[in-house]
Amino acid sequence: MTLMADDLSKLPLAVALSRASRRISRQNLWVSMGVVALLIPATLFGWAEIGLAVLVHEGSTVVVVVNPLRLLGYTENDR
Repeated sequence: MTLMADDLSKLPLAVALSRASRRISRQNLWVSMGVVALLIPATLFGWAEIGLAVLVHEGSTVVVVVNPLRLLGYTENDR
């Protein structure tokens, strides 16, 4: 995180926002890796057709892209 002004009173918000960003990045990693870890065996063993697997994977991709958008509304009260 970088402060773009001389106002050091924003430093706690910047630290909290960077921690929230890190937490959301971890969530995204777990979601993406979890979906792939489930879909590979499901597809290989025939429990899911390839079309369904692709649909679930693309759905998880949308979740991973939309999840960080929560940071746009981040305020000091969210800490």
